[in-house]
Amino acid sequence: MISNKCKYAIRALQYIALQKEENRSIMSKEIAEKNSIPKKFLESILHTLKTNKLLSSKRGSSGGYKLLKDPSEITLTEVIRIIDGPIALLPCVSLNYYQSCDGCDEQCCTIKGVFEAIRDQTLEVLSKTTIASMNEKWKELKC
Repeated sequence: MISNKCKYAIRALQYIALQKEENRSIMSKEIAEKNSIPKKFLESILHTLKTNKLLSSKRGSSGGYKLLKDPSEITLTEVIRIIDGPIALLPCVSLNYYQSCDGCDEQCCTIKGVFEAIRDQTLEVLSKTTIASMNEKWKELKC
């Protein structure tokens, strides 16, 4: 399960991407209001996305946030790892955050194989899903 923080990060990136055609910076206040995200919480999220080089920011009356990458290059895998960390449900099957499980003999563990398959299927979907593709789906839904 992804956190609310991660859902808000995805929503914020989608919103900024949709405004990209106007070639303007988007203020955190606007993002928060349009997406029903608590402003202080959003500011923390935007800072994390900026630190991880998905966003740039500019201060002042014409300031705000812009994407540093094309929306078609920002995958859900990347966003989830930035905000929530591991995607795998068990630490012993994580590709980027591996840890052995306490008291487990991985050679004989029948649980590990199942969760590796789940990880692989999850990564396949998340890696193919971009902010741009989600926005295209949103436009199709006419929301």
